[in-house]
Amino acid sequence: MSKTDSAPFSYQGLDRVIHEKARLGLLTSLMAHPKGLAFADLKQLCGLTDGNLSRHLAVLQDAGLVEVTKGYEGNRPHTTCRLTKAGRRRFLDYLAVLERLVRDAAKAAGREAPPLGRLGMLST
Repeated sequence: MSKTDSAPFSYQGLDRVIHEKARLGLLTSLMAHPKGLAFADLKQLCGLTDGNLSRHLAVLQDAGLVEVTKGYEGNRPHTTCRLTKAGRRRFLDYLAVLERLVRDAAKAAGREAPPLGRLGMLST
C-alpha cells in the first residue's frame, strides 16, 4: 500500500515551490505565454515589486522550473523569463493534484464536483 493510498488527503503533489501565491501567479502567467515574458510584463501581471519578482524567479530558476535570459534590446537591458519543459510538466502535475483537491472538497461538502474539461482539468 502506497503512502497516497493510506493517506488520500495528503496531496503530496502540492509542490511547495509552486504553491506559494506569487510563484503560482508567475507560473500561470508563463504558462499562458509559452514564448516567455519580459520581466516588466511579469511584474505588472503579477503585481510584484522588482525585488519580490527577482527573488521568486530565483527560487523557480533554482528548481529548474523557469529559464531567465538576460540581454539587451538596443542599449537597454532586457530580461526574458519562460517556463522550461520540466517546469511546464511539473506545473501540469501540480494542477492535476490541485484539481483532485477541489473535487475531494466538493464531494466532502456534499456538492457535485465540477466536470472535467477536455484536458482533464476542471472546466470553468
